[in-house]
Amino acid sequence: MLGRQDLGLIAGTLPPHNQGMSTPDETTPPMTTRRRMMLLAPAGVLAAGLAGVAAWSRLRPDPSAPVASIGGPFTLLDGNGHTVTDRDFRGRWMLVYFGYTHCPDACPTALQDMATALDDLGDKRRDVAPVFITVDPERDTPAVMKDYVANFGPGIVGLSGTPDAVAQAAREYRVYYAKHPTTDGYDMDHSSIIYLMDPQGRFVANFTHETPPEQIAVRLRALV
Repeated sequence: MLGRQDLGLIAGTLPPHNQGMSTPDETTPPMTTRRRMMLLAPAGVLAAGLAGVAAWSRLRPDPSAPVASIGGPFTLLDGNGHTVTDRDFRGRWMLVYFGYTHCPDACPTALQDMATALDDLGDKRRDVAPVFITVDPERDTPAVMKDYVANFGPGIVGLSGTPDAVAQAAREYRVYYAKHPTTDGYDMDHSSIIYLMDPQGRFVANFTHETPPEQIAVRLRALV
């Protein structure tokens, strides 16, 4: 498993990510790549995607209480090209993150934090399925995803699929993503949220790529 000091090495093997994002206001200073992933959606899209954010921040004390409509059916491909659906994870908790393998910072950080948090669970680790879904199926084939997630330790499931299948999964999880043209190709702008889903596939809590893994582990230990 990689340490935090190694995350930059992964990004360094991939096309460079531009250091700022263009905005209508040319006087606005560029954001660092660390922050770009979280703040890129147009106001309307972000409002729709994060309408339930206030409710997300706490675990539900009452399982019967209403929750934000986050998560739902998907049909994607694993690293071996086999079809995987949301129902394949029933009976296990899920940590779900949407990103892409060319991501220079947020994605590898989120995956490493997920892996570190799961290592802290001991025997309960087997009850949680960490899932990484690409928002860049054009480049992130099933084989590419399989090789990439292997950098972060065993057990992480990398999923890809057709553009339509990926878009469907992103809609279910209220994920924003879009191509961001660069001088040598493109990057993917995307929201950066780690979703915690219960064994019935229902949303329970959320984290970001900046949430300390210790905090993720505390939440998991209280639930799993």
